[in-house]
Amino acid sequence: MNPVAIRLLNQQLVAPQFSDPAKVVGHMGAIQAQEYRMMRWAVAMRTKKPSLKAFKKAFDGGQIIRLHLMRGTWQLVSAEDYWPLLNLCAPKAIAVTKGWMSSNKITIPDEELMQIREILAQTASDKGSVTKEDLVQALAEKDIRMDEHRLSYHIRMAEFSGTLCSGDLLPMKASYALAADKVKPKVKIDRDEALMRFTRKYFQSHQPATLEDFVWWSGLNISDCRKGIALLGDTIHVERWKGRQFYLTDDCRTRGFKKGKFLLISPYDEYLIGYKSRDIVLPQEHRHRAHNNSGIFQPIIAHDGLICGNWTPFKEDCQVEFFEGDFGVADVREAWETYKLTFFAE
Repeated sequence: MNPVAIRLLNQQLVAPQFSDPAKVVGHMGAIQAQEYRMMRWAVAMRTKKPSLKAFKKAFDGGQIIRLHLMRGTWQLVSAEDYWPLLNLCAPKAIAVTKGWMSSNKITIPDEELMQIREILAQTASDKGSVTKEDLVQALAEKDIRMDEHRLSYHIRMAEFSGTLCSGDLLPMKASYALAADKVKPKVKIDRDEALMRFTRKYFQSHQPATLEDFVWWSGLNISDCRKGIALLGDTIHVERWKGRQFYLTDDCRTRGFKKGKFLLISPYDEYLIGYKSRDIVLPQEHRHRAHNNSGIFQPIIAHDGLICGNWTPFKEDCQVEFFEGDFGVADVREAWETYKLTFFAE
């Protein structure tokens, strides 16, 4: 087994299978979306023809949704997966958020929670797509004022309840919309079906991966993760590599990898953040170049799937720094031109 090549293929980082950004997000199950601008490149680079216009069209049209979902952080999910994943993941996400609120000595009574949620929902319904500043103004008109931290918790809890989700894609800041208008409710599926779909999507897009990887990524309890794997039955199997047990689906992609490719990867990309153990592609001695202990992830360069350097987004010229291998700017020129044409030409 070549785990690096298999991950590149199934993460759609080489020989991508999809032209539609929404299909990429649907394939991945969820894509980390901390960095509001770079989440667009994380999706675009996984399509056959990277396009930020195509991403914006899918995002504004409600085919791709951004919300707080797993581990209390931002993710992108497809419209098809939005309601099932919300029902599956929200209880744990709410518990995590309430823990953070408690540690910050913030208490929000139920009466306040419902009052503010109603105002947020009405504002989003009236305007279609609103920024946090719009919400602050709407509250002020009702003589309600609160600090940004408290309002953020209200918005997050409104997301978990299925009241608010992402609005239109703006250049630099998040917006919010009424979820019922943005993503039409689907026929409800039971929890086991949602868990099975969630598990399948993780392993089909992140394989080979371990149980511990899935527990980390999903934010679910280990018992739920084990159950999700069991529900997949004989469509998933185990392979051992260097003393570790990895899961792979029976339709795992193994062909299409060609050596010599450089990738300019977004910070917080699924290629790293999708796994608890990242040593398969990132040497331990260079871990600090990709992320720190506080969960801050950097833009990285991969050569044949192995992390070897850092790069700087949002610049007109190519700025790279390698910490592994004898490489230079010329080596990443093709990858840089693709990024530049995608990010600046549109």
